[in-house]
Amino acid sequence: MDSLASMVDGFGVVLEPTNLLYCLIGVVIGMLVGVLPGLGPAATIAILLPITFGIEPVTAIIMLAGIFYGAQYGGTITSVLLRLPGEASSVVTVFDGHALARQGRAGTALGIAAIGSFVGGTLSIVALSLLAPIIAGFALDFGPAEYTALALLGILLVATVGNGGRVKAIIAACLGLLLATVGRDTFSGAERFTFESLSLADGIDFVPIAMGIFGIGEILHNLEERHRAAHAPAEVANTWPSRADLRQSAGAIGRGSVLGFVLGILPGGGATLSSLAAYALEKRRSRTPERFGRGAIEGVAAPETANNAAATSSFIPLLTLGIPANATMAMIFGALLIQGVAPGPQLVSQEPELFWGVINSMYIGNILLLIMSIPLVGLFVKILRVRPAILAPITVLITLVGVYTVRNNVFDIALVIVFGLLGYLMKKFGFEPGPLVLAFVLGSLLESSLRRSLLVFDGDPTGFLTRPISGTLFLLLAVVIVVPIVRSFLRRDREPGKAEKAVEGTPV
Repeated sequence: MDSLASMVDGFGVVLEPTNLLYCLIGVVIGMLVGVLPGLGPAATIAILLPITFGIEPVTAIIMLAGIFYGAQYGGTITSVLLRLPGEASSVVTVFDGHALARQGRAGTALGIAAIGSFVGGTLSIVALSLLAPIIAGFALDFGPAEYTALALLGILLVATVGNGGRVKAIIAACLGLLLATVGRDTFSGAERFTFESLSLADGIDFVPIAMGIFGIGEILHNLEERHRAAHAPAEVANTWPSRADLRQSAGAIGRGSVLGFVLGILPGGGATLSSLAAYALEKRRSRTPERFGRGAIEGVAAPETANNAAATSSFIPLLTLGIPANATMAMIFGALLIQGVAPGPQLVSQEPELFWGVINSMYIGNILLLIMSIPLVGLFVKILRVRPAILAPITVLITLVGVYTVRNNVFDIALVIVFGLLGYLMKKFGFEPGPLVLAFVLGSLLESSLRRSLLVFDGDPTGFLTRPISGTLFLLLAVVIVVPIVRSFLRRDREPGKAEKAVEGTPV
């Protein structure tokens, strides 16, 4: 009954004029971010972090959440009209979305994407409302040993489940863990990797890393990449799908909602993996898989539903366990810490207004997205014509001013530039920045939990396995490590066999 009353009170929080305004601002910025290829919600939230200082915590997180799930639909617009995925989660939408646009059905593709996004997001919010308090109650039993296992599992899942090469992801995660150790040791007081600099004695702040890697790094990389030929946007008409389209897409939307919700909870899963998995599932179970890539409406409905469902469900591990599931959640995690709010099991009971206010704001945000998605298409297509050479310097200037205002420290500006160059080099050489940021966020939790656990266990590492929850999590950890190794061995065994058959079939 208490949680039901808190949920109702949460709607009262959302319906306050200020919170409604920031929810609207968040989803509009999110759609704009999705439309601009390469920028992404993580970079935008990183750039906007300083702005959240002067805003109430619940209002700030409502806006940042709106940016995240709004960006999922914004990326669809350019995928369909211009064959340019604005977001990584919209890459697979290009295949059938643009094919439909070439057939004169761009409006139908955008309409079904809007409906799928709304249904997937809404169903995921309902499940989030029901499951999050239960998970938070369960997580109250977590001690240092459990958080050690959970932090390790989160970092490894990002490296093995996420996009890009596993080895590169693990290297990036290790660099993030190394950066988390910079500063004064909280247990012994010894200084580590400070090079006798007073500015590094308290460690590296999250904001310069986030704004450097995701802000300046992304901008530099996009300036280098965006010298492609101009695309003529397709005409948009008949935005409401027909009954036949809705019937054909209904199953894909339902399956995408469930799959997206489940994969969104996993660290490293998120919207991109969910959209890929949903598209692959629909193509595999279709009786006519040859239609996919040529304008199959399910090829738009499934990934667009899944990425919105995943964007919502990724708030579960963040709000209930204090574990960010992806890079954007790491940005929102940082925003909560800046506001003096510690995400975790106690959040539901100690900050019910914030918890339920953020969750219930997603209902309003999804309705706003459904209403605004089609009317704003023309505006977003015009924005795409603005040259990156104009937008990039303005964004860099905002980033540098923003990071200075956080602590009024010139050293932070130098850090942002250094991490901006690091982020650019990482993107250039195929290293995803997400694992680095997530490992940095989880690094302090991992170290403090590990050392506290070893103090409790008198230095005996087997103590982690004797506790039921931590033992189960370490078992999952072993599975995550072993499965990719076994798969690589199996692939090696198959390759010599294929080579032998190829040699046998070669005419002499």
